[in-house]
Amino acid sequence: MVNQNEVINDFCITFSTVNGSGSATANTTIMRALFRMGIPVSGKNIFPSNIQGQPTWYTLRLSKKGYLSRVEKDDIIVAMNPSTLAREISYLNEGGVLLLPDDFKVSDIRQDIVVYPMPVKKLIREADVTPALRDYIANMVYVGVLSWMLGIDLELVRSALDFHFKSKKKAVDANFNVIQAAFDWATANLTKQDHFRVEQMNGVEGMIMSDGNTAAALGSIYGGVQLAAWYPITPATSLAETLNEYLPELRKDPQTGKDTCVVVQAEDELAAIGMAIGAGWGGLRSMTSTSGPGLSLMSEYIGLAYYAEVPVVIWDVQRVGPSTGMPTRTAQGDLTMVNFISHGDTQMIILIPGSVAECFEFGWRAFDIAERLQTPVIVLSDLDFGMNQWLSPKFVYPDVPMDRGKVLWEDDLEAKIKEWGGNWGRYLDVDGDGIPYRTLPGNLNPKSGYLPAVPVTMNMLITPKLLRPGSGSSIALPENSKRRCNICPSQKQYAIPVPRWQFFLRVRLIPR
Repeated sequence: MVNQNEVINDFCITFSTVNGSGSATANTTIMRALFRMGIPVSGKNIFPSNIQGQPTWYTLRLSKKGYLSRVEKDDIIVAMNPSTLAREISYLNEGGVLLLPDDFKVSDIRQDIVVYPMPVKKLIREADVTPALRDYIANMVYVGVLSWMLGIDLELVRSALDFHFKSKKKAVDANFNVIQAAFDWATANLTKQDHFRVEQMNGVEGMIMSDGNTAAALGSIYGGVQLAAWYPITPATSLAETLNEYLPELRKDPQTGKDTCVVVQAEDELAAIGMAIGAGWGGLRSMTSTSGPGLSLMSEYIGLAYYAEVPVVIWDVQRVGPSTGMPTRTAQGDLTMVNFISHGDTQMIILIPGSVAECFEFGWRAFDIAERLQTPVIVLSDLDFGMNQWLSPKFVYPDVPMDRGKVLWEDDLEAKIKEWGGNWGRYLDVDGDGIPYRTLPGNLNPKSGYLPAVPVTMNMLITPKLLRPGSGSSIALPENSKRRCNICPSQKQYAIPVPRWQFFLRVRLIPR
């Protein structure tokens, strides 16, 4: 008999499963269905750092007042892992509900909870599913039974599946058929004895569901990112993967159809930050994403960017340390390291988002700050933001023009040099704000600090001045050439190649 003290849209559900069993699809399907009912809901995933076989938990909190944090105990537990069953039962509140497969052996079930056994194996045997998929699709049984128990509209469940599988009918039908079978079985064979249910409400108007890594990637795209170099590391990997997902849609030149941003998976963190800093020096809006261990490896390069005054954005999606730590547990322990990162007297700019909406905002705003102040900007997110779905206000498109900072092109530089009475230098603070003006590769003014990027070979001549390449110990070779060349020594320039991309050399002039 149903308890008369109904609890509506205000309780906690935990799904206890085995890592790698396909439960994520089932769990997010329920979460999206509840969100589409207008119920404020948040999901937290607690998973081990292995591929398959270890216990994993997913917690959904429904709160009609919009509370998003986890709670100490559970109201409903879906137990699909026999090895943790005793623990799950102990975490249930009085009057709570336990859903479990009917073949699980349980002794000493608490008398103050409601138990709904589910014929998981029977329903899966009867389903039109290939044997290879049966273990994965078995989780859809508890989606169906839970939908019966709580009163979730199955049309919304199907809509959530359609979203997840990108409207692939075969995948949607295979999963939904199991859900429908479980719902029908529960309707015919179970009597509702608990006091939990859901009902339509208007609690998420103007809201979306997103994780912080997706928000950060989208914010970076709208902020004009032109290069993202990265190396895989949990929990930051999905940030770069999301860039790859949305860039083809959002960042193609409408005239040429070519991409306007490049994402490079580097061979390690050192290469990733090196590429990003090199791109920032070259005038691109560049970024990288990593976690604590990767940031440690990047520290020397970050110091280079700090003292060379090169703008670059670095996302640190924090996890538990020390050393490699616990990759799948959230933490916020990198603040001190970031504040004092690298050698010397650094004072890093650190942005710490307090919501998924701020992850989006800092995605674009970090570029403006980095280029205005000509310095690395480090954004400290964390695993909870980065990898979990959060209820968030809709993201707000950047409301200010891009701030590229104090960049001078040919005519700008000429006018400023006249204004300053001929006084110009890359690191000369001419207006007293501590931020010098900079020129970028491609500026053809002879007083600019750089030449354009050009593909060169080791015997290439660039007019009007003769450039003879030298690098490292081979710098002695141009000296020998000087004596054998008829050009006046005062007109000769030596070129030291500075690597840019794989097929390009950046040429810097060294007077002799």
